[in-house]
Amino acid sequence: MHAPARTSAIETAIRKANAAGRKALIPYLPCGFPDVTAFWTEIESLDKNGADVIEIGVPFSDPAADGPVIEAASQECLERGVTLAKILEGLKARKGAISAPIVLMGYLNPFHQYGFERFAADAVAAGVSGCIIPDLPMEESDEIKTIFKANGLDLIPLVGLNTSVERLRAYASDASGFAYFVSVLGTTGDREVLPEEVSAKLKVAKGIFTVPLALGFGIKSPDQLAAFAESIDAVIFGSALIRHLREGKSAASFMQRWK
Repeated sequence: MHAPARTSAIETAIRKANAAGRKALIPYLPCGFPDVTAFWTEIESLDKNGADVIEIGVPFSDPAADGPVIEAASQECLERGVTLAKILEGLKARKGAISAPIVLMGYLNPFHQYGFERFAADAVAAGVSGCIIPDLPMEESDEIKTIFKANGLDLIPLVGLNTSVERLRAYASDASGFAYFVSVLGTTGDREVLPEEVSAKLKVAKGIFTVPLALGFGIKSPDQLAAFAESIDAVIFGSALIRHLREGKSAASFMQRWK
């Protein structure tokens, strides 16, 4: 007999928001921003003020996909001594206190240096539900996928405008948690207008993936979502939240505009 399919906490949270008639909200914040202590205060505030899933950035010295806002914040976090080990320690100390499923987003090198088996075990112990690794090619992901699956962690695929239909199908065949649709070609960062072709490609992706589809990179305000409402299940925002916090405002007030 086959073991029953694992229920993803991340997918469950997104579907719950959708069942309530809204898009799931997934804020992103690099660990250690705006400072090491305030970071955890803001994470708890995001959790209490409507975040369905919370994405925590693992700072890295060569963030190829990050725009200037996230890159600057991540560099500050590195200078404050934030490491993957410290992130897991901080999460473990707060396990059970944060309701939203936690996703770690980081480049391959820190996970590789930590050791995939060791990371997976420690991540689960810390209450992590999944990971996004932007620079992990699908062709080189089998080992990590196997380890993650054995530990009940979601490995969330990144797809976008330049992802072929064949490749979308390959990602969809074993995707878990959700699929992260990158709205632009290039780096992250909020934008006034998203490319026109996003809507058409989202519809294609929506027809292929059975897991929820989340739109990210360039999302600044709820108004931008109207054109994509039928094709997405969740929205991810990072640069806009970081800019909001830099201005001395709170995570709670940022989340208020999305409710």
